Amino acid sequence: MELVVGTKAWSTWSMRPWLVLKHTGAPFTEVVIALRQENGVSADRIQVHSPSGLVPVLKDGDLTIWDTLAICEYLAERFPGLWPVDPAARALARSATAEMHSGFQALRAECPMALELAPRNVELSEPTQKNIGRIVTLWSDMLTRFGGPFLAGDWSIADAFYTPVASRFETYGVNLADYGDSGVAAAYSKRLLETPEYLAWREDALA
Repeated sequence: MELVVGTKAWSTWSMRPWLVLKHTGAPFTEVVIALRQENGVSADRIQVHSPSGLVPVLKDGDLTIWDTLAICEYLAERFPGLWPVDPAARALARSATAEMHSGFQALRAECPMALELAPRNVELSEPTQKNIGRIVTLWSDMLTRFGGPFLAGDWSIADAFYTPVASRFETYGVNLADYGDSGVAAAYSKRLLETPEYLAWREDALA
């Protein structure tokens, strides 16, 4: 398998399937395309690999899969254990993943992932604060219901989808206690940033 990703310091969508694929232990090669290049260079390089003109893209033999969630679902079919076995846990993990996939637009726009930046405190808009409040509630509810250490118990695709969010909270100095967190969500956020897969991605990004 070959996974085509964007600049590792910035591309949240690329990070998610990379974490999932790394978690499986399956061998794969990666192609990293530098984003934000002038004169359309990035777009031209991506178009060689991606029918949508976007990264990430997974190639498996003669099969090309685009879109982060589609890639993760394909990997889940090939490698059991990426979704919870329990139907309720699986349904809620998928719900949380889908909400991340399509939502939280204010947080995305105002706090883009930038792993190369030193942590700093920033003043956030009301829409972004509402996004953060919703994430704290979602995390706390699932961690309480399933007992942790990850959203649905064991690590799953849902946790890959929220790992870039944890990195944003760190970069922009977000104190989850300001959003009603009792400490459960903050501990989970820290846990995501301590997984071997994330640390490997971050090391590559900073290099």
